[in-house]
Amino acid sequence: MRIIQFREALREAMSEEMRRDKNVFLMGEEVAEYNGAYKVTQGMLDEFGPERVYDTPISELGFAGLGVGAGMNGLRPIIEFMTFNFSLVAIDQIINSAAKMYAMSGGQYNVPVVFRGPTGNAGQLGATHSSNFENWFANTPGLKVVVPSNPYDAKGLLKAAIRDDDPVIFMESELMYSDKGEVPEGEYLLPIGVADIKRKGSDVTIVSFGKIMKVALEAAEELSKDGIEAEVIDLRTVRPIDYATVYESVKKTNRCVVVEEANPISSLATDIAFNVQKNMFDHLDAPVLRVNSMDIPLSYSPTYIEATLPNVKRTIEAVKQVTYTK
Repeated sequence: MRIIQFREALREAMSEEMRRDKNVFLMGEEVAEYNGAYKVTQGMLDEFGPERVYDTPISELGFAGLGVGAGMNGLRPIIEFMTFNFSLVAIDQIINSAAKMYAMSGGQYNVPVVFRGPTGNAGQLGATHSSNFENWFANTPGLKVVVPSNPYDAKGLLKAAIRDDDPVIFMESELMYSDKGEVPEGEYLLPIGVADIKRKGSDVTIVSFGKIMKVALEAAEELSKDGIEAEVIDLRTVRPIDYATVYESVKKTNRCVVVEEANPISSLATDIAFNVQKNMFDHLDAPVLRVNSMDIPLSYSPTYIEATLPNVKRTIEAVKQVTYTK
């Protein structure tokens, strides 16, 4: 199987869907003439032309609202935010228009729009460009929220998101665009709302998603050297969450650690820990633990970044706590 970059997988997904359906179009800052801020959309203007690949002004509120209106009128827009930190300018259009329109119209209007772009930290970009918004959008009925961790999942999930009749928040990471992985030549789609077990294990369940999957998988490999075999679940979608896969794993391992980049208060890890302890209480041999970022704005300093974010060391410590090992 061929090896391609994360950004190439995203580009293939969008290009294939635009070839398949003339109602799909792409809009965002620098997506056309500049070939994308992260070169995700490289070459798409040349293939599809300026009527389907639009450069926008620096006005997230404006082009997000345009995307919602286009979706209501039968088109399938892909709206790129240069970072989801900038989506805050457009959050009213996402939360109060895209997410609620189907319910408020009594089912008369679907809004098949994909809002995509990077979330979370991307290195030394400072606090205002380093926030995680997965839990913010996952708190909103009417939205689906997808956070892939590798090129294969990214392509299959983005194609499914573009075909979905509901608004989808598709969240990536600037630190993953150059990651490489196996992606088949032929067309495939992955269902939204289905988790994937990336590593089998019997002693503890580690749940994560997005780029923090790298932390979870590296921690699992280190733990195996100490005889602790962790099962690692990639949620892939955080609204809806595939609790059935998590519960089946916990029935086997009897322990659970959730690793997430967001701050701990009102995090997805908090909700997952609550649901596992509520519904799997009789199967648990230890409390469910969370590994989140520290509850502070992310610093510019690389040493502070390392100390703030979830890492392998903290994940291993949490696993050893729930497995009662030193």
